[in-house]
Amino acid sequence: MPNTPEAKARARKPRAANPAPAPAIEIPKGKLGQLVTLMARPQGATLTEMMTASGWQAHSVRGVIAGAVKRKLGLEVVSLKTDGARTYRISAPAAS
Repeated sequence: MPNTPEAKARARKPRAANPAPAPAIEIPKGKLGQLVTLMARPQGATLTEMMTASGWQAHSVRGVIAGAVKRKLGLEVVSLKTDGARTYRISAPAAS
């Protein structure tokens, strides 16, 4: 068989037409994963719930939401304040 680009293209195997869909949210391990799991619930999670689950202070939880969850993981976090308690919820992956 000749070593030309056309011959190589014919020799390649065809790719699958529909690859398996990626999971909606890639959940990391550790404390960050716990926070993402809490925020991914339909009702979301309050700051107090996340502080209790992680053992972190409020400013650390908010920093992780802004840095790791929003920027690095690319998730869209919605923040609502109801009855004096702030609730964070992951709505969908953020548009790039």
